[in-house]
Amino acid sequence: MNWILFCALWLLACQKSAEKVSVTPPLDTLPAQYGTPYTETPTAQDAVIYQVNMRAFSPQAGFKGVQDRLDSIRNLGVNVLYLMPVYPVGVTKSVNSPYCVKDYAAVNTEFGTLSDLRSLIDQAHARHMAVLFDWVADHTSWDNVWITQHPDWYLRDGSGNIISPPNTGWNDVAALNFTNTDMRKAMIRAMQFWVYTANIDGYRCDAADFIPADFWKTALDSLKNIPGHKVLLFAEGTRKDHFTAGFQLEYAMGFYYTLRDQVFKAGRSVKLIDSLNIVEYTNATAGAQVVRYISNHDVDNADGTPLDLFGGKTGSMAAFVVAAYMKGTPMIYNGQEVGCPVKLNYFNNSTTIDWTINPDMRMEYKKLLAFRNNSAAIRSGTLQSYDSDDICAFTKTSGTNTVLVLVNLRNTAIDYALPSALTNTDWTDVFDGTAQHAGSIISLPAYGYKIWQRP
Repeated sequence: MNWILFCALWLLACQKSAEKVSVTPPLDTLPAQYGTPYTETPTAQDAVIYQVNMRAFSPQAGFKGVQDRLDSIRNLGVNVLYLMPVYPVGVTKSVNSPYCVKDYAAVNTEFGTLSDLRSLIDQAHARHMAVLFDWVADHTSWDNVWITQHPDWYLRDGSGNIISPPNTGWNDVAALNFTNTDMRKAMIRAMQFWVYTANIDGYRCDAADFIPADFWKTALDSLKNIPGHKVLLFAEGTRKDHFTAGFQLEYAMGFYYTLRDQVFKAGRSVKLIDSLNIVEYTNATAGAQVVRYISNHDVDNADGTPLDLFGGKTGSMAAFVVAAYMKGTPMIYNGQEVGCPVKLNYFNNSTTIDWTINPDMRMEYKKLLAFRNNSAAIRSGTLQSYDSDDICAFTKTSGTNTVLVLVNLRNTAIDYALPSALTNTDWTDVFDGTAQHAGSIISLPAYGYKIWQRP
């Protein structure tokens, strides 16, 4: 073979190998830090999270398609970009779910290369957005290399056969065994690996309720101790020990289902939300938050879009105001901000978001998030609820600033009788600056809302 040709082929092979960055199980020695650790990761209270389903986000269905719209995401008011799993998907028994991980330490070529992924993260950082990966700790694909190399790392039945996670119906994946110390160590090393290899800023941890709290404590401590990094850690779960294990964020599933099933579908009292402001913060550490949402990849796929569930464009905006302003960190699922009318597939790329529709909704989301981002009262102020059966009403106070939020969660006009603490008070509309006087009754149109502040 011609020597020059041999060298060219050798260099090409090395480049492809480097792009794959597959080290399963993860290396005993962690890789050198790629890039400069990002220092602007927001606190849980200051975060606005944006979830990306790459298969639906753009026609390219990959990292480059997301990168092309980073300015649009940032201009919405987002400071945390959360990417659904970026790892290769298993084939054996597979339904092509991104949560069926074949290799914890490689990039799914369906989405692009490691270089593409690094570029997306670099550009997000340049736009003052932290980046979270989705981490799947509970299970792997049936063709993950751990299956053959370390079968003792998995749960098995009485006959010694590896099993799927019990009582889930997730037959496309194999359940990991968290009583195995070596598996735990490999899992933690894999989580550390991406902080070094791609310079990410934390994780949204899938099915966190299924994983022992002592594992999460060890894993999260190891991530927080990586030099130079300020990580944000987000549990997809509601178990009361997630905050004490070290998660700063936890899913507010109770809020979502109460709003959807009780308030909107059944027409029951809005006051049901008040108890969640206590229950969902059980064991919360200082600054910890629940993440409140009206959509994500699971509920969109299973239940429908926010337009389907919360009364169309105006109803879904009213629901979002409560989610983003009352007591929690808001999360937006891609396409929600333009009122995407179709459920988005994440098992394949058969659906794509049309970003040209409903520009009025996008502007309303942008307006709402801009005020939240500039209001310490909304982000972290003291909550005082004045809910009625139909109106979500509350104040948030920080220092001398108080914000009054009134949201009609009914598809009919409602006259709200102000409590004595709010009667005959003066305010300023936060969006147009006009003076507002609250007498004894405030009329709100169907799914209407008012946001006023003083001084």
